[in-house]
Amino acid sequence: MAEIVYRPVVGLAQTLFKAWDLKIDCKGSENIPRSGGAVLVSNHISYLDFIFDGLAALPQKRLVRFMAKESVFRHKISGPLMRGMKHIPVDRNQGETAYAHALESLRSGEIVGVFPEATISQSFTLKSFKSGAARMAQEAGVPLIPVALWGTQRLWTKGHPRNFKRSHTPVTIRVGEAIEAPRDKYAGAITRQLRERVQELLEAAQRAYPVRPKDANDTWWMPAHLGGTAPTPEQVREAEKR
Repeated sequence: MAEIVYRPVVGLAQTLFKAWDLKIDCKGSENIPRSGGAVLVSNHISYLDFIFDGLAALPQKRLVRFMAKESVFRHKISGPLMRGMKHIPVDRNQGETAYAHALESLRSGEIVGVFPEATISQSFTLKSFKSGAARMAQEAGVPLIPVALWGTQRLWTKGHPRNFKRSHTPVTIRVGEAIEAPRDKYAGAITRQLRERVQELLEAAQRAYPVRPKDANDTWWMPAHLGGTAPTPEQVREAEKR
């Protein structure tokens, strides 16, 4: 079926990234299969992460169908685009419908994108992973593709203003080798393995990142354990309780 919406949107995104002079460093795209279903699993630090995860699949000529909260599909601007790109709406009160939709897409040979942390990590560290991605891969008989992003939080993240000016911001993307999800293995064990692999890729992306904060006012995007002033995971959890 012709992609009359997705491909033009990708072209627009690439044009905007050039206008913003983003320095995108993507390695490992060859690990994304050229055909057949797969679950692409990524960390989540920015509202724009799905775009960069999608860019990582383009060298393999693949388009990713992302699972996203249902409210995005009801927005007057994003809604028609999300539906046109065949992304998958998730209503947390009726999660089984989204799960069935994702399985159907996987079995038909699509790549489905999942953020197993469910929400943006304000500490810019990995939160716990939900097991849905592993269970989908098991049931559909497809591999999991781990991905880590770094630098996207500097463009637009929760609690900070957007930065869409020509800022030369680097974005680092690392795609890991496929992880199999056999049916006879406990989904929790696969999820732990998946999280460990995304953590390794995230650390690799952070080591490869070409810039550091300019001054004390620019440390907000660095996690506390790397010397930044982003809140710790514990501080985020405490704030969410209030």
